[in-house]
Amino acid sequence: MDDWTTIHIVAGGPKELIPDLSPSHREGIFWIAVDKGVKYLMDEGIVPNMAVGDFDSISEKEREIYEQTVPLFKIYEKEKDETDLDIALSFALEKKPKIIRIFGATGGRIDHLMANISLLIKPLQINGPLIELIDRQNLIQVKGPGQYVLKRKLDKPYISFIPLTNKIAGLTLKGFKYPLEDRQIPFGSTLCISNELIQEYGTYSFEKGILLVIESSDG
Repeated sequence: MDDWTTIHIVAGGPKELIPDLSPSHREGIFWIAVDKGVKYLMDEGIVPNMAVGDFDSISEKEREIYEQTVPLFKIYEKEKDETDLDIALSFALEKKPKIIRIFGATGGRIDHLMANISLLIKPLQINGPLIELIDRQNLIQVKGPGQYVLKRKLDKPYISFIPLTNKIAGLTLKGFKYPLEDRQIPFGSTLCISNELIQEYGTYSFEKGILLVIESSDG
């Protein structure tokens, strides 16, 4: 397969939660549509490189048109062991990009949202690329132990750190309104909700665990 540094996956969540996919952000991107995401992209004038899913959320006529237009159109049975997004992400990881951004994967059913967030753990298991799950209000990442730099975003000023494992060991936050130094954060703690950067850049680091990092706005 060709080398791509950036892959965008557009799933079939509520369209109103998908940020603007304007022409200025389309160059050099490999696009994967998931189920109804193919309609969202085609309506925006973007022909995805690949579309995967059971396509039960679009009409038969739409499916036939898209199947003739999209270079790689893969139809799966509705009853299967993985979600459509899981399948799309596996394809994306095979291409070994530097970053994968996922849109249209929030809103609607809570079980779908939780499953989609859990998929962000996949690249940690293979030392894979950065993955971001993005909607109009949130940018979500999952991180393993290490030190990271965050740039302040005026449109997403709130930053929350949520343990996904039994505990986060040695969490340190610098450049934040509420700094921390070598703290143990247990699963279920709300200590690190709605923090803010007080300078252009801040850092966070931890020694053990898996951390959900959410940059968000009120709307």
